[in-house]
Amino acid sequence: MFGKRSGGKDTAPKAGKGATGAPPGTGGDAPSGSSGTGWTVRPTALSTETADPLLAALLALCRLHGRPRSGVSLTAGLPLEDNRLTPDLFPVAAARARLSARLVRRSFSAIPNHLFPVVLLLKGRTTYVVLREVKRDQFEVLLPETQSGTEIVSRRQIEERYEGYAILARPEISYRGQMDERREEPHGHWFWSTLRKMAPVYSYVILAAIMVNVFALAGPLFTMNVYDRVVPNQALETLWVLASGIIIVYVFDFALKLLRAYLIDHTGKRADVVMSSIIFGHAMNVRMGARPASSGAFANKLKEFEAVRDFFTSATVVALVDIPFIFLFIAVIYLLAGPAAYVPLIAVPVVIIGGLLLQAPLRQAVRKNVEGNAHKHGVLVEAISALDTIKSLGAEGRMQRDWDAFSGESASLGARVKFLTGIGVHYAALIQQVVTVCVVIVGVYLISNNELTMGGLIASTILTGRVMAPLGQVAGLVSRLHHAASARKSIDEIMALPVDRPRGKQFLSRPAAAGRIELQNVTFTYPGSQTPALRNVSFAVDPGQRFVIMGPVGSGKSTIARLLTRLYDPTEGSVQIDGADIQQIDPADIRRTAGVILQDIVLFTGTVRENIAMGAPEADDAMIVRAAELSGAHEFISRHPMGYDMPVGERGSFLSGGQRQAVALARALLPDPPILVLDEPTSMMDMAAEEAFVKRLGSSLKDKALIIITHRPSLLSLADRLLLLRRGEVVADGPVKDVLPALMRAGGGAGAGGLGGIAAAGRPGGRAVKGRIDASRKGAGQGQPAPRQGSGPPPPGPVAPADPAASTRALPGRRGRPEDGESAGHDDSAAGGQRSPFEALDRVLSPELEPLDSRNDASEGTDAARDSAGTGKRVPDGRKR
Repeated sequence: MFGKRSGGKDTAPKAGKGATGAPPGTGGDAPSGSSGTGWTVRPTALSTETADPLLAALLALCRLHGRPRSGVSLTAGLPLEDNRLTPDLFPVAAARARLSARLVRRSFSAIPNHLFPVVLLLKGRTTYVVLREVKRDQFEVLLPETQSGTEIVSRRQIEERYEGYAILARPEISYRGQMDERREEPHGHWFWSTLRKMAPVYSYVILAAIMVNVFALAGPLFTMNVYDRVVPNQALETLWVLASGIIIVYVFDFALKLLRAYLIDHTGKRADVVMSSIIFGHAMNVRMGARPASSGAFANKLKEFEAVRDFFTSATVVALVDIPFIFLFIAVIYLLAGPAAYVPLIAVPVVIIGGLLLQAPLRQAVRKNVEGNAHKHGVLVEAISALDTIKSLGAEGRMQRDWDAFSGESASLGARVKFLTGIGVHYAALIQQVVTVCVVIVGVYLISNNELTMGGLIASTILTGRVMAPLGQVAGLVSRLHHAASARKSIDEIMALPVDRPRGKQFLSRPAAAGRIELQNVTFTYPGSQTPALRNVSFAVDPGQRFVIMGPVGSGKSTIARLLTRLYDPTEGSVQIDGADIQQIDPADIRRTAGVILQDIVLFTGTVRENIAMGAPEADDAMIVRAAELSGAHEFISRHPMGYDMPVGERGSFLSGGQRQAVALARALLPDPPILVLDEPTSMMDMAAEEAFVKRLGSSLKDKALIIITHRPSLLSLADRLLLLRRGEVVADGPVKDVLPALMRAGGGAGAGGLGGIAAAGRPGGRAVKGRIDASRKGAGQGQPAPRQGSGPPPPGPVAPADPAASTRALPGRRGRPEDGESAGHDDSAAGGQRSPFEALDRVLSPELEPLDSRNDASEGTDAARDSAGTGKRVPDGRKR
């Protein structure tokens, strides 16, 4: 059947002889997608949909209904089995294309023609999409695996292969100019819609509860008849008849209680699975800009779902169902003892009024307790996730103090909730005892007046206990109700957060992209911040272009990486891929198009292979090894006895920082995307590993658009274009061979004074370096350096070489070390104070330039002013450490 796993064996690579860790037959050297025939195929060009018959059928339905989508956008975030869509997930995936689908069990002859096209599940885990009946018992069917083409098959051929399950799908209808607000949530309201689906089962629970409460009358009536008829008359035969009847009733009562408990538990389990899946899926889909600041508090809010689940999957439901039957028992007491029924009837509102008086303080206490638990959970998550940092700082005491404070507050609030609940429980118990006494007193007077028998009094007393028992649980019921309501409200707040794929949003289908990126006048401010991280940033990267972004700390470099993957949307301006605004493209297609490594490396518990293939589960072993070789991870993986099965630990704790970075790089490179965005890809690597990475990546880029965000000038050897940022604004943008000479001229002259032009570029109206780049392009043909804009005559000493290539020979080398054949004019000692491009670049990237706006131009350009800052010792290149 379709819903089951295939049971195929895992062909995962294991460390073999020689401990290479590479899969057998790959040798670790086969290029990605290559075979023995010499063909080379990009992995992203391989059709994964054809390996998944249900996904292929869904894509066919999307095309037939005029709503084309990519397979990635339909299945992103779904819990696929063996990387395949299952029948129960088909309606969820179809809803993303605004198709309403449902799975039915029906014979093929019972499916009317007006429901075509319909997906049939066939033997052998394949599908047909039946389009129409062309003539009697002849049907036109589409083979989804071929992505096109139809054939005519007979009814007999279809029925021979048909499994008996079909999927019916129709486009969702919306009225022009408006949309039903309920469609904002794909599953309806996460709570009420799930309960509505469970309503038929709860109807059986109510029916069982009615029978159980009716059977509860048998015990008191049996006791009354024994005392009134059997004992006075010594009617032993009647006794056995009554006893046999009551035993039969109790057996049925036992069976019905078991059935009721099973229905409640089974329904609760189903509701738990459905609601938790909806909540978790929404939490994963929440936009980064709307995510709560505290991960611990966010997790605790999700954890509060347990309170909602327990309220509807425990004895609470039984107590709720039993409450209406107290009036049945009061009516029976009235039939047996007449006026004695008034006692429990008066007690009912007395108990309810007491519970209502407790509601306000109990509601407030429960709300504060939930908030206190959220704070405590936040401290716990933060402490556990950063335990190594806490230990290294010796900050255990501070975290212990925070934990004790929040734990004490939470315990106090919890104790108050229990105290108020206890008041209600004990109050109800007191009323129950008083009612029992009053019923006995009234019954004695009725017996003395010959209006009641002894058996009737005993039966009335037992029934009074049945009346008061559910009322005794009212206080606890109210407490749990408030907790569940508070938890539901917290989850409602999460479910109201904006998501990446809002319901009703029509995204463009872009399963494949050429790879052109363009930012147009982008300004972005992080939520809760007053200062823009980016200001009016514009640039474009073409396919095959290698682009490096540099700038000081806090200049907005990493923000660009987050915008390119649509983790955030720009406040102003637009980010485009292949001419389309990324807000119009499905986020799954964007993230499939761009391979990204963010600055903060996060690995997940599991093996190296699982972490590398996390974003591309269809990848084979050769692709995994190839990506690991490119990133440099294969070297240390091959030395491990377990090879690619080596565990990485929680968040990669078993690996060093450089190894975690190498695995993350392999993860980004695995799908072979047309766009690569690497944020500080070598920040944790040593010099040798970095040089090897530069060499490997440079030889494998081909026609990719590459964006590298880095502080390391050595990565400039990969680039043909350089963008400098400062305080979120573009300082310089142009070919490396033009930007570096301009930086060198800006950094030359009297110490740091030449950097005033670069610093000015970070202020409104400043584009000094850009101007020098343009001037250098004009002057290069005359063999003269470009004039300095907005400044006096050039400073004494050697000028920058006219040949731009001479200015960039140091690119592959290390900072402060001229490579072989480098011009002597690039060395301070030989150039009479002329700065090398890297030294000028270092000065631009130095955080010391951040407070330049608060200094006057004269103080920026003098060594005396630098000394007056008094923040550290001077070093030979004029920087302070």
